[in-house]
Amino acid sequence: MHSPELLAAYPVLRTRDLDAARAAVSQRYCDHRLTLPQGRALDVRHNHVRGTNLSLNLLGYGGDVGIDPGQLRDFYLLQLPLAGAARIQHRGYEVDASPARGTIISPDRPTRMEWRGDCVKLMVQIDRAFLNRVAEDDLGIPLPGPIRFDPAVDLTREAGRTLKTLTLAMARAIDAGTLSVERQSLRQMSVEHEIARMLLELQPSNISHLMDRAATRVAPRQLRRAIAFIHEAYAEELRLEDIAAAADAHPRTLQIAFKAALGMTPMSYLRKVRLDMARYRLSARVVTESVTDVAFGCGYTHLGRFARDYRAQFGHSPSVRG
Repeated sequence: MHSPELLAAYPVLRTRDLDAARAAVSQRYCDHRLTLPQGRALDVRHNHVRGTNLSLNLLGYGGDVGIDPGQLRDFYLLQLPLAGAARIQHRGYEVDASPARGTIISPDRPTRMEWRGDCVKLMVQIDRAFLNRVAEDDLGIPLPGPIRFDPAVDLTREAGRTLKTLTLAMARAIDAGTLSVERQSLRQMSVEHEIARMLLELQPSNISHLMDRAATRVAPRQLRRAIAFIHEAYAEELRLEDIAAAADAHPRTLQIAFKAALGMTPMSYLRKVRLDMARYRLSARVVTESVTDVAFGCGYTHLGRFARDYRAQFGHSPSVRG
């Protein structure tokens, strides 16, 4: 296992018993067959964090196992190997998984897997209904049928690296306590939407052509409306969906419009507006406020993140005024 172990504060299973492993993993995923070569041993470690629409999992069996879950039915499963190897058979494909190649399993087709004993995976379990809602929100039309992804995720290319980086960032934010999973929050919902949206945008699927078609340029008035809304509401806890709703545009379409017009995403523009206002309020020409008051007054909820972003934007810490 990697050190420090991801999601170590959320252990749900430590066992060497095959039946106990099968029962515990079935409870959080789905009923499945778990087989172990005769005479071999297990050392199962499973860490699990459940959000609102997805869960994060670190799982290693510590022994060579065969896994036959059939159809997942209610969820998609993005598997990102951190160590070791596995072989996955899904939708007529056979994928040799490793830290250079992950997999995404669609819920309406059967799967068989063989994990080597050294295999450890960070996995994202995404509710099927939630992913469908995110896709329909971006498309602006009902889905024509089930979403089916290409099973292999190339983690050496930009798209795969982005998915892995985003997933690791979510896990590390949970470990650091900067992302709460104890209760539903706007930030948690925003991160979940971002993972779902990036999966739809970056991983080839049977609706990729529809996603590309939907990514048309928004009307100039919608872009102006989004910019105006950001300047008016920058101090509030905003999500991409809030900005898109104010502009009467689909979130992904608005992202593309911002990149085309301004060279940045709506959330990057929001961060820039917040930092520009913070610098103004911290300048010597304005009544002196504490750095904490300015950070919270400009929409930040985490002082460390505010200091990091401020330094990256202006080249010095927010405590340096003038």
